Amino acid sequence: MVATSQYTVTWHSQIAEIPKDIWDALAQPLKTPFLEWEWLNNIEVSGSVGHRSGWQACHLSVKRDGEFVAMAPLYIKGHSYGEFVFDHQWADLSHRLGHEYYPKMVGMTPFTPAVGYRFLIDASEDELEICRLMVAAINQFCDRHNISGCNFLFVDPKWKNIMEQLGFSAWLHHGYIWGNENFETFDDYLGIFTSNQRKNIKRERKAVDKAGLQMKILTGDEIPDHYFPLIYRFYSSTCDKFFWGSKYLTKRFFANLATTYRHRVVLATAYTEKDDQHPVGLSFCIRKNENMYGRYWGAFDEYDCLHFEACYYKPIQWAIANGVKMYDPGAGGKHKRRRGFPARPNYSLHQFYQPKMQQILKAYIDEINEMEQSEIDAINEDIPFKKSEVQLKIS
Repeated sequence: MVATSQYTVTWHSQIAEIPKDIWDALAQPLKTPFLEWEWLNNIEVSGSVGHRSGWQACHLSVKRDGEFVAMAPLYIKGHSYGEFVFDHQWADLSHRLGHEYYPKMVGMTPFTPAVGYRFLIDASEDELEICRLMVAAINQFCDRHNISGCNFLFVDPKWKNIMEQLGFSAWLHHGYIWGNENFETFDDYLGIFTSNQRKNIKRERKAVDKAGLQMKILTGDEIPDHYFPLIYRFYSSTCDKFFWGSKYLTKRFFANLATTYRHRVVLATAYTEKDDQHPVGLSFCIRKNENMYGRYWGAFDEYDCLHFEACYYKPIQWAIANGVKMYDPGAGGKHKRRRGFPARPNYSLHQFYQPKMQQILKAYIDEINEMEQSEIDAINEDIPFKKSEVQLKIS
C-alpha cells in the first residue's frame, strides 16, 4: 500500500478484495461488459487465471479519504498467450538485446480481444491526474519487481489519448466489426453487398436448411441451466480441433455463468429436425445494451455453412431486430471481411522499462502503424460491398 497525500494506492491479488457494488458502480456505465466484477471474478474463481495459466492477478485500486475512487484489472504474465496482440517480435528483440522480456504487466480482460479496456475512475475525479497517479504506482511496482514493461490491450479510444500524454506508445491493430446502419430487416443488410455476394450469403443460409437444421436464439432466462456446461463442450471441441493450446477457460467458468452472468448471454443454437432440445452446435455471445460480442462457437458434427449461420447471419438478424448497433464477432478475419465485417482500427498501449527497448519502440512505432493502416485500407477495398455503399460502411 502506498499513500500519496489524500490518496492511497493498493495492490490486490484477487478482485474479490474489492466489493462488487463499488467496482460495478464504475464498470457498469461503460460500453464494454468485460470489465464488470462478475465476469472478472468468474475468470479468477473458476481457475481460468492463476498460477496454472500464467496469469497472476495484480489489480490496482485508489482510495481518497478511505473511499474507492479508481480501480484497474492488471495481470503479471510469464508468456504472451491469450492476449490476441502478438508481441513475439518484441520479445525476440528483447532477448537479442540481452534482456528478459518476461515477466511483463498486462492490462486487459483475459482471453478477450474486445475493445474497451481502461482504468475505472469515479466521474467526480480528475481523470488525467488519477491516471498519472496510477501510472506512477505501476512504474514503481514494475521497477521493484523487475518487470520488463506495461501493456494495455484493446483500449478504449478516448482513454488512449490520455495515456499517450503519460508516455505510452499506441500500437495500431485491427478487428472485424459489424455496424448496424439503421437496418430494419436482414434484407436491408443484404442490400449493401454486390449481387454475387448476396447470392452467396443466401446460398450459405439455405445450406443450413438443407442439412435439416433449425436455428434458435436464446437469451437470459430462456437458456436452460444444462446448456452452460454444454457451452464448454462446444468451446473445448473447437479448441481441440483448430486452436491447440488455446483452451484458456475452464468448465467451471461456463457453469458459473448460469448464476453470475446469464442476463448478458445470447446463444445462437442449431438443432436437428428430430431434436429441438439438444443443440448440435451453437455460438456464444455477450450483449450489453447496443453492443454484442461473439466469443466462442462449436459443433459436434460438420455441417456445411453452419459456422457462418451461427456466428454471423443469425446473430446479425437478431441484432437488427433487437436494437444492437455494434457486433464484434471475435478474433480472426478470414471469413468475416466478405460477410459485412469491415476492418476497424483498435489500439494497444506499451511502455518498456529497459531504455534501449523504449528507444526502439518510440523510433519505429509510427512506421509500424503506417504499415498497419495500409493493411486496413487494403482489406476494406476488397470487401464485396456495392460501390455506393463502400465509404459508408467502412468509414
